Amino acid sequence: EQVMDDPTPDFLKPVPQPDVEVRDIDPALWVIRDEDTEIYLFGTVHVLKPGLGWFDDAVKEAFDKSDTLIVEVIEPPAGEMQSIFSKYALASDGVPLRKRLTGDALAKYDAAIAAASLPAAMLDPLDPWAAAVTLQLVGLVAAGYDPESGVETQLEAAAKASGKTIGQVETVDDQLGAFDNISLATQINYLNQTTADMSGSAKELDKLVESWGRGDMKTLADMINAGFEDPEMYRTLLTKRNANWARWVQQRLDQPGTVFMAVGAGHLAGGVSLQNMLRAYDIEVKRIEY
Repeated sequence: EQVMDDPTPDFLKPVPQPDVEVRDIDPALWVIRDEDTEIYLFGTVHVLKPGLGWFDDAVKEAFDKSDTLIVEVIEPPAGEMQSIFSKYALASDGVPLRKRLTGDALAKYDAAIAAASLPAAMLDPLDPWAAAVTLQLVGLVAAGYDPESGVETQLEAAAKASGKTIGQVETVDDQLGAFDNISLATQINYLNQTTADMSGSAKELDKLVESWGRGDMKTLADMINAGFEDPEMYRTLLTKRNANWARWVQQRLDQPGTVFMAVGAGHLAGGVSLQNMLRAYDIEVKRIEY
């Protein structure tokens, strides 16, 4: 039997962690109901450390009774994903990334890629947003986060095992295109924020996961708001997408069935949350206490 090579780059492979005892947590869960449709809303964290027991109690009950799982995006195979990423991530003007940075920003960028053990040539062809995302992910993996432990990965595996339909509210092109359409100045600001405190991403995610696990949406909203210092990033990555998803939910309510909709927890917190967007359509969203 032929064994396929693992396409994951070494710097994105999880750092082996000792066995840990599973800790029970209870993230927030909501439901929307009409005469013949139920849609559960569950906030996710895309990468987690192992050892968090979130897939039980009311969350598991809602998932089990659903016939469809909806996620933000269904990722294609690794090779195809890399090809799509390259289409959007490579700088269209050919200007090397380091040429866009000066002074203190350049020094912090150089320190960040050195700390991540990445060659400068690897990130130089990228747009600033793509370099920032890559550096953040490398830092999270080094801190013990595992993309394979993310909520969507576990939900999709469970959905496949139980024969549920799996759908998406966006495509990979939608997501990466949104980043790519952000102005260059905002992208550089995003990269500078990332490289100014490389350890900060993991620390902030630690705090976010704790709030998520308690179902503490106020703290989660405060953290999301603080994390999006630039109004353009906030509009592009939160407001516009939540508005699109609200229209999707409104239309899905016209079809009978039970849906488990799992999207990033930040989309379900704060003033422009998906729940608030839905209230504009007179759609009642009820939190399930458990």
